[in-house]
Formats: sequence, structure tokens, C-alpha cells
Amino acid sequence: MSIRLTSRRCEEIKRIVVRMYRRYHIYSIPINGFELAAKMCIKVMPYSAFPASKRKLMLKQSKDGFSVLFDTGKWHIYYNDDMPFGRINNTIMHEIGHITLDHTEDSELAEKEVNFFAKYALVPPVLLERLSDQSVENIATVFGVSLEAAYNAKRYYWKWLHFGGEAYTPYESETMKLFKTVG
Repeated sequence: MSIRLTSRRCEEIKRIVVRMYRRYHIYSIPINGFELAAKMCIKVMPYSAFPASKRKLMLKQSKDGFSVLFDTGKWHIYYNDDMPFGRINNTIMHEIGHITLDHTEDSELAEKEVNFFAKYALVPPVLLERLSDQSVENIATVFGVSLEAAYNAKRYYWKWLHFGGEAYTPYESETMKLFKTVG
């Protein structure tokens, strides 16, 4: 049986994302994981910066990327720069999710949380609502995500609309104020 996030936890993660936008002055689309990581003092390094033997080990660790907390208390994110930008950006946001949500070990639940975190952080449905052209291709272009992520964001947007998207929560209203323009 697959683990599901509770709606309560999803709401909590959404509030955490909006606090992150405010704290790190993220006010424009597309949301750039590299920019956010820099503001959070997280060092981000591509796999290609390492010798081939080390890159092989990194790819065994993850084909996309991973994060490491050093004894100094500093976080580093390592990512596979052979991937397209949209996927890299999602990977960076995914790892920022692990850091922000203070995950200390890998688990199915932790992965569900950070996948939701990255999806919501990169394409909040309340901002998607502002687009006049909500095609998957335009979502991918405007929000700087892969076509797959854009498709998932559009599906999530429809779900959001169905379950009350017209009545904004306080964190959605704040998101609308923080991001003056989209697209």
C-alpha cells in the first residue's frame, strides 16, 4: 500500500512554501532553484565538476541529484547537469524541500512530501490561474518546468479548482500579493 499525504500535511507544506517565498524574497516566475539555493546559502554543484570516477558514484546515488549536510552545518546540493533545465530546476527544488522540511532520513513519506513541495513551489495553482494560455507547453515555458511537470501542475490545478480554488486561503492570497505578474 502506497503512503499518501494527508490534506492537513499538504496544507502545512503550502504554508511553508509561501513563508519561504517571503523570507527569501522570491517574487517572480519562473522560480529558479539555483537563485533560491544561493539565497539560502546552499552550495549547488553539477556532477560534471567532478572526475569521471566520482560522477559514476554520484549517478549511483541518484540519476538526478542529492543533498548533503556537512559537519560545518552547511548544505550542498549535487545535480546531474546532463538533464534538461526544467528537470534540473525541479531536482534543486526537490532537494531544497528535503532541507526546508528538515528531513533527516530517506523514506517513502519524505519523498512524497518533497515531491509535493517541489510541485507546489514551482507552479502554485493560484498563479497558474492567472495564465490566459494554460496549455501544457505554455505552463512549461512560463514556469520553467519540464513538460511532464507542467502536465502534472495542470492536473493539480484542475483538482484545486474542483475543491475550492475560487475561495483563496490566506497563504494563497499572500502568494497573489507576492507575485504581482505571471507570464
